[in-house]
Amino acid sequence: MATPAPDGLWLPDLCRLPRLLAMLGLAQLTVLVVLLVPHPAASWDLRAFVSASGYALWLALSVTVLLCACRRPLSRLPLRVGAMAAVVLAMAIALIASAIVHGLFASVGNGEGLPGFGRFVGGSGAVVALLTAIALRYFYVIDRWQSQVAAHARAEADALQARIRPHFLFNSMNMIATLLRRDPIVAERAVLDLSDLFRAALGAGGASTLADEVSLAERYLSIEQLRLGDRLRVEWDRRGELPWTLQMPRLTLQPILENAVLHGISRLPEGGTIEVRLAIEDGVLEIGVANPSLPPDSAPAQGAGHAQGSIAHRLGFAFGPRARMRYGWNEGRYACTIQVPVPMDGAAKVRGGHTP
Repeated sequence: MATPAPDGLWLPDLCRLPRLLAMLGLAQLTVLVVLLVPHPAASWDLRAFVSASGYALWLALSVTVLLCACRRPLSRLPLRVGAMAAVVLAMAIALIASAIVHGLFASVGNGEGLPGFGRFVGGSGAVVALLTAIALRYFYVIDRWQSQVAAHARAEADALQARIRPHFLFNSMNMIATLLRRDPIVAERAVLDLSDLFRAALGAGGASTLADEVSLAERYLSIEQLRLGDRLRVEWDRRGELPWTLQMPRLTLQPILENAVLHGISRLPEGGTIEVRLAIEDGVLEIGVANPSLPPDSAPAQGAGHAQGSIAHRLGFAFGPRARMRYGWNEGRYACTIQVPVPMDGAAKVRGGHTP
């Protein structure tokens, strides 16, 4: 069974400009290949090349526009039937258009260089049907791959949230229970922070902003500081005008800080300081988290790396190949650094933004 695209239609969307340009490029490439085929009776003729290019581009444009218009009704058919119908429709367009062109050239007396009617019309229909089938198959595979990558990224985000929520919730509730009699005011503040934290974490959709991620991290750290006391210290370093409205995957920063607390600070009797650095330079946002940690041979430093791997995957999906994530232990400290590109519109919003 065909996997539907985000809009619910399995037939590739040829209405988008990149797809239209690809279809025109494929048509022009076919003309070049035909002209480059060695043939003793053929010779380079600029006029013939221009005529063939115009004819091929016209056919490609007609087929693309018609398949774009018929995408929804064709997608209601079963995959094999709909795909065959799309190819047959493209061939019908080519047959009609080529018959009209051949008839026009023959009527004005310029058909000497054209092949016979049957060969010209049949050849045009066969070539258009073949190229349409190849193009639709290619776009179909690309759409399915992109849908699978998106679904995988969403599944990893959901799994990451499911792993974080119970663990953190149980620890927080135990800590609040111990505070109720000793310091009810602090316990009330912890409940409010926990409520705000989970309201943000359970929010609809998978997108967030840098400001939301920082606010989420601050609420998490405030709860952990109540649990660990003076053993947990946090130093924030915010440099420059940060793009607070930059769209980011949800739960990007908080899982890194959770690893720093659980696998770093909580395992040290004396605790330590978590350093969080945010800076932007040359259109790249850099988020760094560093904390003291046991060496890898004494304990699995910062866990098994599942959270970092999931975050790196989701950042790559959201920002493309320019997104970078590095993490590792060095000389008693574990550091994790995220680098993501900031679009020009995101940089423009910085001037009107504020520090959360």
